[in-house]
Amino acid sequence: MFKTYLFLVGAIFCEVAGTMLLPITQNFTKLIPTSFLTIFYLTAFYLLTFVVTKLPIAIVYATWSGLGIFTIAILGYIFYKQSLSWQSVVGLFLIVIGVILVNSFTNNSVKF
Repeated sequence: MFKTYLFLVGAIFCEVAGTMLLPITQNFTKLIPTSFLTIFYLTAFYLLTFVVTKLPIAIVYATWSGLGIFTIAILGYIFYKQSLSWQSVVGLFLIVIGVILVNSFTNNSVKF
């Protein structure tokens, strides 16, 4: 199970790295950043294929997108000087709390 979550963290890292490269590609006109963006996104999806065989896809997607949103917002604030209101920061922490709750109770899920 540790390896599964390690792959999920790797997928999140690659997705965040690719997304952070989007402004640098200048509408995909810069070859090197665009190439790295493509590699990061493809790697993220490749790693996710291993994760969805071990965890429910809803849990995987909620974790991947939630932590990706949180990380991109923080990195956008740091590197691109984008503003974050206090309401946005509270919302981001609620996302993280939600991801923690979803993953904490994954094994106790109800089967329909």
